[in-house]
Amino acid sequence: MSLHRPRILVIDDEPQIHRFLAPALEASGYEPVRALTAEAGLRELAAKAPDAVILDLGLPDLDGKAALARARAFFSGPVIILSARDREIEKIAALDAGADDYVEKPFGVGELLARLRVALRREPKRGEAVLKVTAGDLDIDLAQRMVRRGGEPVRLSPKEFELLAALVEAGGKVTAHRQLLTAVWGPAHEADVQYLRVFIGQLRQKLEADPAHPARIVTEPGVGYRFLAD
Repeated sequence: MSLHRPRILVIDDEPQIHRFLAPALEASGYEPVRALTAEAGLRELAAKAPDAVILDLGLPDLDGKAALARARAFFSGPVIILSARDREIEKIAALDAGADDYVEKPFGVGELLARLRVALRREPKRGEAVLKVTAGDLDIDLAQRMVRRGGEPVRLSPKEFELLAALVEAGGKVTAHRQLLTAVWGPAHEADVQYLRVFIGQLRQKLEADPAHPARIVTEPGVGYRFLAD
């Protein structure tokens, strides 16, 4: 069984960037996806659903900021700008357009990987702004800590609600076992996968129409779980 590797889309027209960045990403546990133009990158973004994007501003067919604006219409994950443009105004414009970070060329691969790790750790927090979620007959209000199924309140223990909230806040992306255990029970429980399975089972009993074939709290084998909203 292969483990999930975060998929990183690199959009850059310089082949040498891909030649040295792809092995570095693979060595760090990522799956690199390559695109040499903005249009190719946008197609890959739609088709491959990467976990993060590394985007060059100086692309041959479309300015990187314009590509970023188009990407933000359907992609909410982290985007790190990679560019030789070192003027502060360029950085501000890229960040205002929706970038999460900016790394200048030439760059150290270690710095880029560190910034990528930070962006990926931050990314699940994007969902915190989404306080209400509908999923079939489920209505989840994170701010009020209320869950209703078919209009009727569902009683969840504090830990069950925290686990559900962590899944919902991930915005449909898979959340690893260790991330969930650390977020809900703390670092001392990061390896207690069986403990997590028990609570996932309890949530499914309360929230799923068919707990044996869950449609909302979905298992990603060997990796973790994701919550599928409407």
